[in-house]
Amino acid sequence: MRQYQDLIEVFVLVFLTLLASWIAGRVIDRLEKRFAATKNVYDDAILFAARKPLVWLILLLGLSHAAEIAGSDVEVELFELIAPMRTLGVIILVAMFAWRAVRFVEERVINPEFSEQPVDATTATAIGKLVRLSILITAVITAAQTLGFSIAGLLAMGGVGGIAIGFAARDLLANFFGALMIYMDRPFAVGEWVRSPDRDIEGTVEEIGWRLTRIRTFDRRPLYVPNAIFTQISVENPGRMQNRRIFETVGVRYADIDALPKILEDVRGMLREHPEIADDRIQMVNFNGFGASSLDFMVYVFTKTTVWADFHAIKEDVLFKIAAIIAEHGGEIAFPTRTLHLESMPVDDVAASAEGTNKSQQDQGGNPA
Repeated sequence: MRQYQDLIEVFVLVFLTLLASWIAGRVIDRLEKRFAATKNVYDDAILFAARKPLVWLILLLGLSHAAEIAGSDVEVELFELIAPMRTLGVIILVAMFAWRAVRFVEERVINPEFSEQPVDATTATAIGKLVRLSILITAVITAAQTLGFSIAGLLAMGGVGGIAIGFAARDLLANFFGALMIYMDRPFAVGEWVRSPDRDIEGTVEEIGWRLTRIRTFDRRPLYVPNAIFTQISVENPGRMQNRRIFETVGVRYADIDALPKILEDVRGMLREHPEIADDRIQMVNFNGFGASSLDFMVYVFTKTTVWADFHAIKEDVLFKIAAIIAEHGGEIAFPTRTLHLESMPVDDVAASAEGTNKSQQDQGGNPA
């Protein structure tokens, strides 16, 4: 009779467990629809993170208690492991909930669609990784203590093992601390254009990991750079420049030297009035040299934009306008030329030269031509 009573209790408990897990899923669905109307990232994160762990937690608690009831009258060592395994499962599910919540918040706070003031992707990634690492370490220590391991012994063994690992994995640790330096100093962030004058490194940063930074080069190849490299090289960040520079040398013909002062003055006026040229930066247009076949003047200005494609369109416009100004003053842009001077001999010298030639031919027995 006792066996039938236990069987009924197990059946009822399993049924209620499955029903509770189904109800929990439906409740989360309704809450997600309601919270979707708000822009609060954290309530969405809690619901997203709790969906699977909550359902599994209900199943774990219900089915483990049902197993205990079923094995209450059976002396089998396997059933003695139910309680510690249940505790271990609860620790894993709580850690899973926290892990999923941190991952969800990390992805949403950098997205302008879900956050009014998006957080820098590099900062969000760094904080998210540190929090997840803390969750993992806490879960491992708690689980070890639950299973009966000595925490003091684990810490002591970890200290000795850490020394050995430190010697064996110096490069790995160097890359790890290199990543920390990137996160702290922030010389560049995900999505920015970087290049190094010391190494053949140039492209757009796609990901900053704990060991490697992935850079997409301009020919669309992925470039994986160990983080320790960035502590040893100089890194330029063109994406953070304030302006782009136009620095060109233009040459006109030597025949246009009288018109050159007016040309320079008109070019200066054009640049001052150009809407895309920064008027708060230095502007220089000066005659600065006698070239081999041209009178050279330099144009040194800065554009307001830093966008690569827009900069070249502005530069093209400026050069065309300079060419038009030179043409307006009757000048021409110089190109390499060479002048050859031929001198004519005097008539007396030509006659004397011809007479000397005839005499020389007669002396040799020849006939004059």
